[in-house]
Amino acid sequence: MQIVADVGGIPGKDCNGFCKYCYFRKIKEIKPFGCSKCSPGIVGCSHCGEEVSETKNEFKLPFFVMSELQNTLMFGNYRDSKLKVNISGGGDISCYPHLEELTTSLNQFSLPVHLGYTSGKGIDNHEIANNLIKNGVDEVTFTIFSDKVDLRKKWMGDKNPEESLKAAQIFAESTELHAASVIIPGVNDGDILRETCATLEDWGAKAIILMRFANTANEGLILGNAPIIKGIESTPVDKFEDLVKEIDKEFNLRVTGTPVCDPKTGAPFAIAKDGNEVYLQFIQEITGEATIISSKIAGPYIKNIFEKLETDSVNVVETEKDIACLITKEDLETIDLEKLKTTVLIPGRSFIHQIDAEKILTRDGVDRLIARGPEKLSVDGEMSGTLTEENVIERELELFRDLVDAINFYGMKK
Repeated sequence: MQIVADVGGIPGKDCNGFCKYCYFRKIKEIKPFGCSKCSPGIVGCSHCGEEVSETKNEFKLPFFVMSELQNTLMFGNYRDSKLKVNISGGGDISCYPHLEELTTSLNQFSLPVHLGYTSGKGIDNHEIANNLIKNGVDEVTFTIFSDKVDLRKKWMGDKNPEESLKAAQIFAESTELHAASVIIPGVNDGDILRETCATLEDWGAKAIILMRFANTANEGLILGNAPIIKGIESTPVDKFEDLVKEIDKEFNLRVTGTPVCDPKTGAPFAIAKDGNEVYLQFIQEITGEATIISSKIAGPYIKNIFEKLETDSVNVVETEKDIACLITKEDLETIDLEKLKTTVLIPGRSFIHQIDAEKILTRDGVDRLIARGPEKLSVDGEMSGTLTEENVIERELELFRDLVDAINFYGMKK
């Protein structure tokens, strides 16, 4: 079990400058979207406002990080758990000025350490990697982008690409290195990606996650910052899935993709795969009626699962947004209300306030009950890479049972 040591940090400011492809580049000041954590009568809270853009979370002093961690350990039920500390934050972990001091303190607790997402841009001397390993770091998630010095320098703004890549090699040789690469069409895909994977394999890296580049609002840029890079079209989802599967076949790395796919486990939505129908018997009887609103990517999977459950009391309506948890009220405004039943479930983590959801989805005069479904219905490549197919299926069945519970509770009885 991993417990988080949050060191804070602001994207762009605390990572030696934005990477060209960074999700947080070009952010405009936004009004809070509204979400499940807002007060019932007020649209907006810190979660759907400043926390989304991560613009006010400065790096914390190591004393505060350790104090928060000790409180977590003191009040959490971890007595029988094998623990690891995951150092994470909004900035780049390698740019945290007290990283070696913090890991030295953590080492006194004899707890292994996972360095959460880092690009290595804060490493100007690769010996830092050796020091961190001596301090108990045994797992690192490292944004590699490419093993080419010139590409890291140009696209990541890495001032010391030779040193950061050497540090990545040291981590790969001595720890469990999970590499990550945002795939920019025509830049670091194709032969460049294969050369990078070959290098990672030679170093001894454990895994790589391929991340589809988002460049439009529908692809997930909800902070008024689309496009991040003009003139570049993101890899189509089906082509991206093919790429993940090809890389998985060619290299001895644990390869996953986000938002799709994990060739080893079938995530996301492993229970939708042909041949996995046997697991659907563990989902309880559907006694209610409802419309499920979802995303362009998840929608077809969810629809497929309910078709296999042989029910006509549930239908799925897809929005144009690729990622369900990034659906906003603007996405609801494009929905054909004639497709909606009298009970509608919106994604649990979507950035929509109940007031807005009810106003938009009943504007045709039909009195509908609007409720939230579970926060997730599957696991993405960032999580599934550490799971087995059985783990994923077990988790999905649990989540779909929660979804059916919501349908049966809120939906009008047949």
